[in-house]
Amino acid sequence: MKLGARILKTGIAIVLALYLSKLLHMPVPVLAGISAIFAIQPTIYRSYRTIVEQLQGNLIGACVAVVFVLFFGNHIFIIGLAVIVVISINLKLKMGNTITLSIVTTLSIMEAQQGNFYTFAFIRLSSVLLGILSSFLVNLVFIPPKYETKLYVRITNVTEDILKWIRMSTRHVSERTLLKKDIGDLKNDLYQIEQLYHMFKEERGYLLKENHVKARKKVVYRQMLITTRKAFETLKRIHKFEHEISMMPEGFQVKLLYQLDCLIRKHEQLLLKYIGKVKFSDVYSDCVSDECLSREDLLALFYGRDSEIDDQELAARLVPLLSAIMEYDEQMEHLEKLISSFQTFHKDDNEVYLPPEDVD
Repeated sequence: MKLGARILKTGIAIVLALYLSKLLHMPVPVLAGISAIFAIQPTIYRSYRTIVEQLQGNLIGACVAVVFVLFFGNHIFIIGLAVIVVISINLKLKMGNTITLSIVTTLSIMEAQQGNFYTFAFIRLSSVLLGILSSFLVNLVFIPPKYETKLYVRITNVTEDILKWIRMSTRHVSERTLLKKDIGDLKNDLYQIEQLYHMFKEERGYLLKENHVKARKKVVYRQMLITTRKAFETLKRIHKFEHEISMMPEGFQVKLLYQLDCLIRKHEQLLLKYIGKVKFSDVYSDCVSDECLSREDLLALFYGRDSEIDDQELAARLVPLLSAIMEYDEQMEHLEKLISSFQTFHKDDNEVYLPPEDVD
């Protein structure tokens, strides 16, 4: 069983909510514990946004509950009608995330009351808000990890897997069944990286300079992710058109292999360049050779006068592959410019510090 940070924080938030409820002599501490569950979030920004939304949602639930009890009583059918109204209001205000806790607040207030109703409603609402506050305090104390290092490592690892399969596929040593399965796994990995990137975007600095640097980093990491996705698209096209590639002239296959190897080396070195493992002037030093083609030369390889392809119908079927390779090259060129610009102005602001084994 894997014990994640969110699981641990949820348990601590519930304990804190129950402890504060008993300390303040709240009659139903479990309400605070239940509400604490809904407010735990992985980032400080999401925690702040959640507490604001939950406060609004619970006030809606409390107000509806009070109005219905005062005018219609608390019969079970009236409670059901009140819940419908609460859900409708939350949806109308586009606050779907607060529906569950709003309903909890409504039910807790509309159940059989003892003593003064207003006091009863206030105590129940306070119990729910205490749970939300407990979760917010836990989110502040247990500061989430820096997502930049995690994001870089995940992008690097997935990129390495993609480039490994491209190398194997272009040399016809990959197992087609295994590659098909891995393509599905890689697609899922890229989706998870997207979620991690969104968490990275939500991190906030405390100084104006930090936010300026963070804004530029977001652009760089977004481009890293786009470039990795283009590498993935290239892999899928190579896998799809494996038979057509094998039918091409041998000279063409060799040039295509060299071109893809060149792009792979560029991609690997750009990722190392970002963390200072490769000097900028060295990024393309190994790639500038007769075998490395520009996008114009690559297009001429397919359709130029000196093209070795005699079967134009076969060449036409490879247009999607040609498009994927050219887009991959174009996005990588853009990534190189962004990394160069970032390190020119923010050379000492890189927060990715990895031991050698994490980048090799």
